[in-house]
Amino acid sequence: MHLPEEAELLRIFIGESDKHGHRPLYEAIVLLARQRGIAGATVLRGIMGFGADSHLHTAKVLRLSEDLPIVIEVVDREEKLDALLAEIDPMIEEGLITRERVRVITYRAGTDATKRRGGEPGPEPTGEAAPRQSDT
Repeated sequence: MHLPEEAELLRIFIGESDKHGHRPLYEAIVLLARQRGIAGATVLRGIMGFGADSHLHTAKVLRLSEDLPIVIEVVDREEKLDALLAEIDPMIEEGLITRERVRVITYRAGTDATKRRGGEPGPEPTGEAAPRQSDT
């Protein structure tokens, strides 16, 4: 898939406990984005935040929140995000959606072998340990 240099970023701020049917809302949104051929989506879990109701959600050692902040970032062309937004807006009962223009620096996928090597080019892994180099 080709992504133009000028694209858009859709950010969706919701709570971790938000649902769409029996599925977590963040999962439903990402799966829908994938079905619609969107260039990419990432879910980020926050450690602290608050929203329109000013209720503080936090991950503390002694008090684990069951509704931590979730941010879903989705990147693609304007028209594709328009179509996606029309479908996901009714799914979100409470939260915040923002949108901004972004400049795409790099968008590429490696081969399966490249992904297994952590993105580094080189020979296929053989399963044998490489000789250890001395520090001297």
